[in-house]
Amino acid sequence: MIKKIIVVITLFVSIVGFSQKNNTSAYSFFGIGDRNNSNTVEQLSMGGVGVALSESYHLNFLNPAANASLKFTTYTMAVENLNISVQDSHSKQNASATYLSYLAMGFPIGEKGGMTFGLLPNSSVGYSLILNKYDAENNISEATQYEGDGGTNKVFLSFGYQLFKNFSVGLQGNYIFGEIENSVLNQRRNVALATKYKRVSNIKSFTLNAGFQYKRKINTKLDFLFGGNFDFNNEIDADGSEYLYTVSLGSMEFPRDTTLNVKSSGILESPLKTTLGAGLGKENKWYAGIDYSFQNALKLKGALFNNYSKVDYGNYNKVVLGGFYIPKFNSISSYWERVTYRAGVKYENTGLLVDASGSGTDFTEIDDFGISFGVGLPMSKQLSNLNIGFEIGKRGQTANGLVEGDYFNFRLGLSLNDKWFKKLEIF
Repeated sequence: MIKKIIVVITLFVSIVGFSQKNNTSAYSFFGIGDRNNSNTVEQLSMGGVGVALSESYHLNFLNPAANASLKFTTYTMAVENLNISVQDSHSKQNASATYLSYLAMGFPIGEKGGMTFGLLPNSSVGYSLILNKYDAENNISEATQYEGDGGTNKVFLSFGYQLFKNFSVGLQGNYIFGEIENSVLNQRRNVALATKYKRVSNIKSFTLNAGFQYKRKINTKLDFLFGGNFDFNNEIDADGSEYLYTVSLGSMEFPRDTTLNVKSSGILESPLKTTLGAGLGKENKWYAGIDYSFQNALKLKGALFNNYSKVDYGNYNKVVLGGFYIPKFNSISSYWERVTYRAGVKYENTGLLVDASGSGTDFTEIDDFGISFGVGLPMSKQLSNLNIGFEIGKRGQTANGLVEGDYFNFRLGLSLNDKWFKKLEIF
């Protein structure tokens, strides 16, 4: 049964995971795109909480110190379907995207250590907007189309180790890479050729983060958990090319004369990001926790980012509340008592400031609020799970010439467990 499920999901993600945009937000235009949630389906179903949580048969992308708790070799993958309804003060549009969310594997090393490696999206760009200008007779005199695609991915390797009883530390290395393409196509009435500006950026960087976790039993039925993760200061390098040329429009675009072809570069400076979390719970029964993240403002430098006159960055912060409940982890009489039920809520100040007027004096913060829930369905009699998650929320606002996005996200993840390096026993 497990093999059949693996084949079906692998075929599914192979078809849709790499053939569609993995973002549908107009705000992904800025910088290197929207920062993706580096969380598993299990964590996202709890609002994204989990920096203090460690489990022996689930991976934790939020804190490398959680690797120290792994007791089983764990394979995990997921797909995500994004659905968003975007509106401004005049109109409303719908969009959707489906993509491979992550692919990772973790395993224990001895009794006190563990390691995880994998691939997941780091940031994403995906938008297509049209701005029309009208004459005195309300006819379109000029049309401009803004399009963007691409993003960055992250290959990571993390290690966790229990320094002493109840206290673990971890370190993770990340290699970030990708390509982003932004374009602006302008066409005026009664003008034979349109004008197109295109910018292609190649992104690469190496980053580090470290974490810790502390767990203490208050009594036989209650555990206290505390943890933290620190994304160290880093610089993301972007090298690219800018083009400006005329095009003949028909069923396809036909480039004509090129008036600009230059190389440019830029740097995205990201200061230290800190995430702290605490929670109460009982192993394999329930957990309730809170995470708080904060970071000083990002900085864009270089010619490649000089066109962002309508954007600035402020301080970032995020608070998450969430948890899970399992009626009876080892029940043999009822399947639904072994199901994990999850829920959570988040509020995020993204740090992105947008001035739609372009005056440079009317910046508005872009906030994100979401509610999530989900279930972990046991597979056969093993610890493996099929995890299903849902999220509804709102990002941005329609005031000050901005756009508001109401979203509904569906996530499907597979977590498979096995026991490696079994000690040979002779009876």
